[in-house]
Amino acid sequence: MASGSVGLAELGFVEAAPAWRLRSEQFPSKLYAPLPGRADAFHRGLFLFCCRTPPCCAGLRVFRNQLPRRNDFYAYEPPSEDPPPETGESVCLQLESGAHLCRVCGCLGPKTCSRCHKAHYCSKEHQTLDWRLGHKQACTQEGDLDSTVPDHSFLFPEFEIVIETEDEIMPEVVGKDDESEIIGSMGEAPEEELDSMAKHESREDRIFQKFKTKISFEPEQILRYGRGIAPIWISGENIPQEKDIPDCPCGAKRIFEFQVMPHLLNYLKADRLGRSVDWGVLAVFTCAESCGLGTGYTEEFVWKQDITDTA
Repeated sequence: MASGSVGLAELGFVEAAPAWRLRSEQFPSKLYAPLPGRADAFHRGLFLFCCRTPPCCAGLRVFRNQLPRRNDFYAYEPPSEDPPPETGESVCLQLESGAHLCRVCGCLGPKTCSRCHKAHYCSKEHQTLDWRLGHKQACTQEGDLDSTVPDHSFLFPEFEIVIETEDEIMPEVVGKDDESEIIGSMGEAPEEELDSMAKHESREDRIFQKFKTKISFEPEQILRYGRGIAPIWISGENIPQEKDIPDCPCGAKRIFEFQVMPHLLNYLKADRLGRSVDWGVLAVFTCAESCGLGTGYTEEFVWKQDITDTA
């Protein structure tokens, strides 16, 4: 992606494979964002998590991981884009190597079912949930349990994120018929009343109108990516200053990298969990140097801006 360009992300088809998650939080988005020219960031991922409990705004967390092309986890050459031949074999939804993962949330699963010793869990609570929702029947059956993981209504639904470059097009102007109608309806208003109405057009209104105009090109966008550019805010309130963005532990400044848009909430279906999360904009700031981390994860910074009552 060219410097200064903006990537717009929309949701494509649903994927069946479970993703890596933190136990107490939901996983709204994973972004694969390698840095061209950086051998140590050939593979680079950003993982955004949020708490399922609405009042827990502090539950928003983002982590970064990066690896060189030659590493112990991924093949040096990319996989073939051709679909694999249909063999009739079921797809394994668990990692073939490494730590076992919980069947409910995808976190580390050190506990196992005492009967079959095949199902792994992070806690007694998730084992109980899985038992009630299908493992009780599947436990004594022959076959691979990893090929069928029931929907526990615990996680957000999964989608592929499809990214396209934003076209540089001019915003649509108000049509002449609409403009004439507006002028005609206000032509009889006293001058004092017009002045009073003009004063109500606050900075808040202008920022929100700019936000709506910008996203009108792709109304269903759920994510905007542009490392080092400025985010677009939905409100004039709670916009961070430079001092509000903490430096990376390595000492470098953090810069804006991507933002999650409110339209993603329509896809997450958080209400089906019995709870709801909400935001106007989630802006993610990462280390400007994208400092090396070995094979670990480092926490970056996310700023949550809500939709104000005036927006």
